[in-house]
Amino acid sequence: MRIAMALEYDGSNFCGWQSQPGGNTVQDAVEAALSEIAGEAIRVVTAGRTDAGVHAIYQVLHFDTRAERPMNAWVRGANALLPGGIAMLWASPTADDFHARYCAIERCYLYLLLNHPVRPGLHQHRVGWFHHPLRLESMQMAAQMLVGEHDFSAFRAAECQAKSPVRTVTKLEVTRVGNIVAFELRANAFLHHMVRNIVGCLIYVGKGKFPPDWIGKLLENGKRSEAAPTFSASGLYLAGVVYDARWKLPPFVEPPLAAIVPGMNRPAILTSWATSGGNPVSGAKPEVRDICRFE
Repeated sequence: MRIAMALEYDGSNFCGWQSQPGGNTVQDAVEAALSEIAGEAIRVVTAGRTDAGVHAIYQVLHFDTRAERPMNAWVRGANALLPGGIAMLWASPTADDFHARYCAIERCYLYLLLNHPVRPGLHQHRVGWFHHPLRLESMQMAAQMLVGEHDFSAFRAAECQAKSPVRTVTKLEVTRVGNIVAFELRANAFLHHMVRNIVGCLIYVGKGKFPPDWIGKLLENGKRSEAAPTFSASGLYLAGVVYDARWKLPPFVEPPLAAIVPGMNRPAILTSWATSGGNPVSGAKPEVRDICRFE
């Protein structure tokens, strides 16, 4: 029987998804838990391999097994055995030709950036951080240049093993909720470090280092050396994977951004403190700069 499962995980304490000699990967933990339930060695195939420090809100995998178990036993049993930070969401029998990676129509990523003078403490592994105000409108203009089918050579890691740098981005939106700037991306597939490299370049535009049309020039010349450095993994989430309805899997429903961000915004008093040189002034109002406000 081939079984598909969805899971979520906090990647902070793991060395990425894929198994490696040193261990401590999400795949290692998942396979160990499922193998114990099945009473046989289980190897899983995932929709997308995430790097160290990258999280998942909705990752999908599949595996083959001779063990007969109720679907809820795979979920509840695995969750009883998995370490904290990893949780199975659902399990479903599927066709023998279903493949978690190759059958995926679209992948969705979310990057959350704390745009605030003071670095994160409580959410240090859950958000990226940039301390200078960002021009939201400039980033939005630049982001639209990346939508569509393009050669993303300027946004791929040097060690990327993809045969082609061409990808089709169907959605790239930059929005702000309080002092969290959210980058939402959808594409048929992503290159290694593609999302983090895009975020880094959009931040360059947002802080005024380059105009929005600089992104178009990067697409044209394809030179990774001229783009921004790869941004932190901390704020990156694999937010979802989409499949054709013929596989009869529970459908992926994209959660509203407003449901993900609460709790990550800073109280106004923190901004008053930061913008007054560490000395709160009675009645002081938070500083407002350009589009992105420090609230």
